Amino acid sequence: MRRLALGFVCIALACATQQSAAGTQPDPLGNGQNPTTSSNATITIPAGTRVSLEITAPVWAKTAKPGESIYTQTTFPVVANGRMAIPVGTYVEGVIDSLSHPGFLSPHAQFQIHFTKIIFANGYTMEFPGPQNVTTAPPSVAPGQPPPPPDDVIPAVANAYVQASTSNDLLLDNGAQIEMVLQIPLQLNAESVAGAVENSASVQLAQFRSATQCRPTPGTPGTSDTVIPGTPGSPGTPSTTIPGGPGMPDIVIPGIPPTPGTPDTIIPGSPGTLGTVCPGPPVVISDSKPRNFKEAFQLDTAARVDGTQLAAGSYQAIWEATGITAKVEIRQNGNLVASGQARVVTLSRKSPASATGTRTNADGTLSLDSLRFAGQSFALYFE
Repeated sequence: MRRLALGFVCIALACATQQSAAGTQPDPLGNGQNPTTSSNATITIPAGTRVSLEITAPVWAKTAKPGESIYTQTTFPVVANGRMAIPVGTYVEGVIDSLSHPGFLSPHAQFQIHFTKIIFANGYTMEFPGPQNVTTAPPSVAPGQPPPPPDDVIPAVANAYVQASTSNDLLLDNGAQIEMVLQIPLQLNAESVAGAVENSASVQLAQFRSATQCRPTPGTPGTSDTVIPGTPGSPGTPSTTIPGGPGMPDIVIPGIPPTPGTPDTIIPGSPGTLGTVCPGPPVVISDSKPRNFKEAFQLDTAARVDGTQLAAGSYQAIWEATGITAKVEIRQNGNLVASGQARVVTLSRKSPASATGTRTNADGTLSLDSLRFAGQSFALYFE
């Protein structure tokens, strides 16, 4: 019996040891939680993700100004790591940061928008934080220059170009399509998102009607002139001459002189009236005038760009602004020395000085992480 009891005790201790070992496996995330539980608890949407939106409340040309709210909803689902992250019909709220109105020589409006919150179908609300610091290491600046603000990357933005004229009463109509760009990774509660996905299964996007108040009116053709014919004149009769006898003069009987007629009488008609024509609807377009950029920067230490090692020194970054990503050429003394893909990130304010950020690789070397330029409200973040 003692041996049997001792066997049961040993089995129990072995099971307890296995359970303890399973519950204390090393946590690769470094947050004290089981990795599986942690990955199930949040869904992370990576930086650079584009989210398609449509306007649900119009923006009027006469009243639109910075600080005005923008109301939208998603038109296409966002998926992260094979899981639904933002379903169709999710509401997204934003604020206009800057706005240029259309003019006679530039028939387009330009918006810069930052987004403040996402509201899911089940009421789960995710509020975007304020400007963030996403640089992995303190940026280096030239001696004597002030350091850049640490928290200046706006989490989610949209830059919309709208084809419109000064005659348009709207700048963004109901249903207008814009694109939100995530500039930092977005973390969502997985359980709340799952509930929103269930509630969004039957959501149908609204069929919007244009909110414009312009209504075309037809013109009137008017009336033609009225012509009253005049009376014709009479030709009259010629004089009649009766020859006289010998030694006698001719006898002339005068004819009847002609009489003039009367001219036509013209009664003018009434002129027609012109109708009113509405301008074409405002349409969101891509920036029709991409700009070329050339900015100088300083590397205080050697760093890599897309596998190319750059020595410390002065360089120029050259790229064309056509969207949120750009192929950046790195030149030194006019010679191409490296190139790499970078995200063009909108900042909350202009950088007071140029700054270079680096990140440490697994082998201990450095890679170029970010570039800020004095007086510019954008930065480059390299892949």
